[in-house]
Formats: sequence, structure tokens, C-alpha cells
Amino acid sequence: MGSNSSRIGDLPKNEYLKKLSGTEPVSENDPFWNQLLSFSFPAPTSSTELKLLEEATISVCRSLVENNPRTGNLGALIKVFLSRTKELKLSAECQNHIFIWQTHNALFIICCLLKVFISEMSEEELQLHFIYEEKSPGSYSSDSEDLLEELLCCLMQLITDIPLLDITYEISVEAISTMVVFLSCQLFHKEVLRQSISHKYLMQGPCLPYTSKLVKTLLYNFIRQEKPPPPGAHVFSQQSDGGGLLYGLASGVATGLWTVFTLGGVGSKAATRPELSSPLANQSLLLLLVLANLTDAPDAPNPYRQAIMSFKNTQDSSPFPSSIPHAFQINFNSLYTALCEQQTSDQATLLLYTLLHQNSNIRTYMLARTDMENLVLPILEILYHVEERNSHHVYMALIILLILTEDDGFNRSIHEVILKNITWYSERVLTEISLGSLLILVVIRTIQYNMTRTRDKYLHTNCLAALANMSAQFRSLHQYAAQRIISLFSLLSKKHNKVLEQATQSLRGSLSSNDVPLPDYAQDLNVIEEVIRMMLEIINSCLTNSLHHNPNLVYALLYKRDLFEQFRTHPSFQDIMQNIDLVITFFSSRLLQAGAELSVERVLEIIKQGVVALPKDRLKKFPELKFKYVEEEQPEEFFIPYVWSLVYNSAVGLYWNPQDIQLFTMDAD
Repeated sequence: MGSNSSRIGDLPKNEYLKKLSGTEPVSENDPFWNQLLSFSFPAPTSSTELKLLEEATISVCRSLVENNPRTGNLGALIKVFLSRTKELKLSAECQNHIFIWQTHNALFIICCLLKVFISEMSEEELQLHFIYEEKSPGSYSSDSEDLLEELLCCLMQLITDIPLLDITYEISVEAISTMVVFLSCQLFHKEVLRQSISHKYLMQGPCLPYTSKLVKTLLYNFIRQEKPPPPGAHVFSQQSDGGGLLYGLASGVATGLWTVFTLGGVGSKAATRPELSSPLANQSLLLLLVLANLTDAPDAPNPYRQAIMSFKNTQDSSPFPSSIPHAFQINFNSLYTALCEQQTSDQATLLLYTLLHQNSNIRTYMLARTDMENLVLPILEILYHVEERNSHHVYMALIILLILTEDDGFNRSIHEVILKNITWYSERVLTEISLGSLLILVVIRTIQYNMTRTRDKYLHTNCLAALANMSAQFRSLHQYAAQRIISLFSLLSKKHNKVLEQATQSLRGSLSSNDVPLPDYAQDLNVIEEVIRMMLEIINSCLTNSLHHNPNLVYALLYKRDLFEQFRTHPSFQDIMQNIDLVITFFSSRLLQAGAELSVERVLEIIKQGVVALPKDRLKKFPELKFKYVEEEQPEEFFIPYVWSLVYNSAVGLYWNPQDIQLFTMDAD
């Protein structure tokens, strides 16, 4: 690389890189390092450019893999970086641009090398490259200094201790990216890693005390969404004679390295830049999710998960129990605001799920908010645009709703929040509707989409569970929401009749031919009858607990009363149909007495009057519908591949060859 600007295509022939990866050892005190680290070239801003960088440097990396056991040059480079980081905080305070820039370059090279090393060798082999002893070249011993652990600790210190300024932004991002790369060995294993050298370093020893500070810093990076400084924000003023070497180096940072953070590329490529306003927030969130989902060590739980489970609000003055390790405090209001604003991304939704599910302090705080619509609306929008989202994102959004609906206070309050002009809901103009009614509409739409497309029983179950949790608290349902509840039941009824008819025809056909295997219609029928039963229980729960609050639902029931006739005597539904049948019969009788040709307004008036007259003791009481989200056994089998797929697709400045990935298939969601 060196002091002249470089192009990616020139890297394989670069004399400094050749020396780094060559057969001769380079002392950590050699002036060579200053020359190597004084490079600038337009940093890659797309997966195509990152792939070019990887292809251009792979030969250099492989030469280093081969020669490093004899030269120890990787260790020398890391020692150069480690020695520089000791002065990094002072350099930031003194605005020493060149020193910080060269330190960043050292870390950039280390990150690129590590990525190749990790993808091409086992962790045990990798560790050997980090414990080279200069006193006895080519030999390894258990007494050697472990630079891998030292480097990890140094990165954690850098992330947590270096102040975030214009001149430190890129090295902060690079430090976080390098930690992600350290943990990327998981990508090259089909099975979830339960024991790993990198995990061991992070969960014990000198890295462990940084746990809470690192988690807190990563969360605050996500909260603040700091944008990268504009190009040239930290560059020396240009000399009238054109500058010289110092200006050349500094301007190289502005015009080259900074482009990876502004994500614009050069010239005409600016029009195709990805919309990512804060690379630091993005990388921080991805690293946080990776750390939170590390498997527990055999002798200790994951400390990063412990930190995420236990942190409290800065407004909470109560002492932490001594039994809670890695505890810290953070501003819940700022965190809540950031979570509401960032739900367009998978990773932000996954963070919201993680916090709601695992941190009771956060869950209690969110459920007490009086502006829950700011959180719920983005979640509903994810579900509404189910066709455009991957299945994991939809599941996370749905489970978040299920967790929220476990709380009766939430189920009551959402019907008190009135929304106006929901522009993204296109099936019908909704000029005014409660948040509760909108939630019902979106969940029902998700069920209907699932019935016609994906047919995923898990998704069905969670949608219905959320509706069931809410049903006793339904209040003043919008007429369209009431119609959609009955329309969904109508759809299920038609599907039930169709499957029943297919089963009957299939049975008749089997009498004349014993050779053709029968489709399993009995199983299909059983599944759809379970869903119908659930829908009847939801309607019944509303009628039993809040009939007087929901004239629109009674109206919709009466309008489609014939739908329920076939289920009155069905053995699977007789008990639950008693109340529904009673309500239909009672109000039908009152409408009959009122005469024919009644307007909608008159029918609703009769219903409201009838609600008062209907004796409540005539409605049979059923157990309250309550469903609680329970994480499946071995959740890491789902979450770890999911998190790493997000890293693979979303990390800034990192590229892995898709052919090398073992953890998940590249065509999966």
C-alpha cells in the first residue's frame, strides 16, 4: 500500500503488502510500518467492490498464512496496532489526524487478514498465528503471549473508551467490524458452535470486565444514530502550493476511506447509494445481536445476554441486587424512541423482541407508555407488507404483538388511542379508527395471506393467540374490523366445507380402487377445525366480556347469521356455539319485532337497547383466553443463523464469499 494512493487492482503487486506477507520477518520497530500504513484508496462501498478487494488481496493473505509461522509478521502488525491504541485517546484529544488515520489503516488491514484466516483455517490453527514468539522463530509454546486475547480486549477498550469525534468515527466502526469478524467462524460451520475459542475469550479473563460497558456503548450507538462526518470534515487546510505529503495523506482519507461511511461511492454511483444513515449504529446493533446470541459456556452463562436481561432505566434509583452481574443503566426514553424509529430493519425488530422478551424492566416501561402507537404502528406496517418482508421479520413482528397482548392494560389502552388517516392501509380508506381495531385488521389480513400463500401453522397459531388475548378487552370495534372478523370466519367455513367434500369424494373413490393412496384429508380437517374453534372462542370471549361495548360486532354477526347454522350441532363446536347462538337468536327476535326495512342506524340503535335488556347470567362463562409466548427449546438453532444472515446481508464494509457460507443457505429468507 504505502504513501501513494492505491487502486484495488494494484494491491497484489504492492511492494509493502508483498513484504508483509513475504518470507522475511519485519520487526515491530521497523520504519516499514509507517510506510505500509500511509495508504489511501477509494474504499469499497458495495458488495461488488468488496468482492474485488477480497479477490485482489487473497493471494497476499494466503502468502501470509504460509509464511507467518516463520516470520511472525501478523503478530508484529498487531503489536504495532496495540502500541498505537495506547495513545489513541490522547491523539483524539489533540486532533492528531495522521496518527489516528494510520492506526485505522492498521486495523483495516488486520480485519481484512483475519477474515481470510478465519474462513480458511480452524480456530486452533488461527490461535497459533497469534502466539508467535520472536525469541524462537517458528516455535509455539503455551507460555507465549496470546495476542488474540489482547487484541480483543484492545478492541473492546477502543469501542468503549475512545470519544466519538469526526476523526474517530471510522476507527470506531472498524473496531466493531473487526469484532464481528472475530466471531464469524460461526458462518463456516453448519452446526451452531457451542464451544469456541473466541467465545471463551469474550466470556472470561481480561475481556469479561468490559461486558456491561460494551453492551451499553453499543446500545447508545444504536440510540444516537450518529451519521458519519461529511467528506473533508477532519482534513487539514490545503496549502497554497498544493500541500505536500501530509495534505496528500489526509485528503486521501477524505476522498477515499470516508466514502465507505457516506455510502455514496464516486461520481455517478452516488445515485445508487444504499439508504443507511448511520454505519456506526448499524454495525453496533449487529455486533450486539451476535453477542446476545452466543451460546452459554459449559461453566457460565453468556454475560452479554445477562447484561441485556438486567439493565435498568437511568430514572430507576433502586439498587441492583448483588446476584445480578454486568448490570448498568441506560435512558429508556431515548431507547424507546430509537426502537420506534428504526423498525424498518430486521435487526431493529429483533432487538425489540430480545428486549421485550428478556428484560422485564424494559417490558414494564414500554407497557406503561401512553404513546404505544409509536411502537405498535411500525410493527403493524411490517405485518401489513408481509409480501415484501422475509418470513423471519414477520415472525419477530408477530411475536412482539403476542408478548404485548399478554398484558390486559395494553389490550384496554389500544382501543382508547384514535388514529386518523392510516395512509399505508390501502384496502379501505380509514379516516378514523382505534389502534386496537387497526391491530385486529392487520392480524386478520396476515391470517388470510397465510391461508392462501404460505400456509404456515406456526404463523396461524400466533396470530390467533394475539387476537384471543385481546378478545375480552375488545372495545368499540370499528365496523370494518367487526366485518373482517366475521369474513375470516366465513373464509374458514368455506375452506372447511371444501375439505370435507374432498374427503367424502376421496373416500368414495377409494371404494372402487385400493391401489391409489388417499390424501390425508383427516389431518387437514383437524387443523381447520382447530382454527374454526379458536375463532369461535374469540367471538364468544368478546360477547361474554364486552358485548355492550361492541354493537358493530353484533351487527356483523346478525348480517352473516346463516354462516353459524352448520356449526350449532357440530360435536366439536356445540359448547362454544351456545352463547353465539343465544346472542343471534335474542337480537334477531328484537329486529323482527321492530319490523322490516330497517336502516343501519336503526338496527344499531336496537342492538344498543337490546344489550341492556339481555340478562348477563344467560351467557355461559368459559375460561379466560390467555396465551403466553414461550420460546422453543434450543432457540439458538433459529436465532444464531438468523442473526448471522443479517450480518451477512447488512454489515457495512464486510464481504464473505457466499460459496464458503455453511450456516445457512443463500437462497433462504
